[in-house]
Amino acid sequence: MLFGQKNIARYISAQQQNYILRNDANMYIRLIRNEAKGNAITGRLVIDGRWFCNTLERKGVEIPALCYHVAVTTSPKFKRLLPLVCGVPQTVGDKAKGDKAMRQGIRIHRGSKPEHSSGCVLVVADNTLRGKGIGRSAADVERELTSLILKAQQEHEEIILEVTDFRAGTEYGYNTPCERELQQYEIDARHAEQRYYELHPEECKG
Repeated sequence: MLFGQKNIARYISAQQQNYILRNDANMYIRLIRNEAKGNAITGRLVIDGRWFCNTLERKGVEIPALCYHVAVTTSPKFKRLLPLVCGVPQTVGDKAKGDKAMRQGIRIHRGSKPEHSSGCVLVVADNTLRGKGIGRSAADVERELTSLILKAQQEHEEIILEVTDFRAGTEYGYNTPCERELQQYEIDARHAEQRYYELHPEECKG
């Protein structure tokens, strides 16, 4: 692995290391948004390449299309364990209120209409967006997702959420911000590794 030596890692910023995401030890979640209709943004969660559930957000308060760390903690509002989306930046509305901090309390939880979200990602019942039929309830989906993330967390895995917006005219209709950032960070990391060996030629073997 590129960062196998602790000394080399000193030359790589913490932010860069946070984006070295895709390996077998990580849980990689993608929120893939559809085109907004009215005040609703539907989408889907894909976990490690496989569809997991459908999602719903409220247009205008949705979180930016970026990469985030996720952790399961107890929600003070909902009084239960829920996935917390960490490091969500301010929106224009937040700045207008004079809030200089990151957005707090952005969760992934169950819901059935856009009004149930103030920025959180809602997971919905299987049959809400897939037609009639028997499927998991929104509560079942939430419990299953929370359990999966909590298990990964307890196994000390890095859990990453990538949010991708709808974009008409592209191959899949979506942006992939993590892929672009990963490519740049990996280039920067290689440069850091090269620079380390230039400064410490005695450690360069073979």
